[in-house]
Amino acid sequence: MERRFRMEETMNINKTLNEVLVKLFRNVNVIEERALRTDEYRDVTTNDMHVIEAIGMDGTRNMTSVARALEVTTGTLTIAVNSLVKKGYVDRVRSEEDRRVVLVSLSEKGKRAFLHHRRFHEQMIEAVVTELTEEEQLVLERALTKLNHFFRVS
Repeated sequence: MERRFRMEETMNINKTLNEVLVKLFRNVNVIEERALRTDEYRDVTTNDMHVIEAIGMDGTRNMTSVARALEVTTGTLTIAVNSLVKKGYVDRVRSEEDRRVVLVSLSEKGKRAFLHHRRFHEQMIEAVVTELTEEEQLVLERALTKLNHFFRVS
């Protein structure tokens, strides 16, 4: 009898976790999309913002390293970068040392978008942690780190 109860309890927990994770991922995506779609950045998608974030504020990066950071192919990244160059968020040049290497960096407009995106994430995290005790914050950090590890190796 006790074993059957544990199985039912585990099934209920698994069902609840599945529902919470699916809703959480969907809600974060919706909230992020809304937060990023201001008048100034109405032409930028969430995917564009993630490319901008991967390029970063620290000068130029080669396309291969940005693609690796995003875990996409260089071809996929090229399509996104082409769009961001047209929109004025990214500058692209060929390396002086090796003309085969393409370097990308954020334009001034891209840097403003980067900071806008960073502020969204800071505000989101602040809103989450203010509702939690210090102990709950540590438990959440450990649980999310394990969850992230699972999704990275799966």
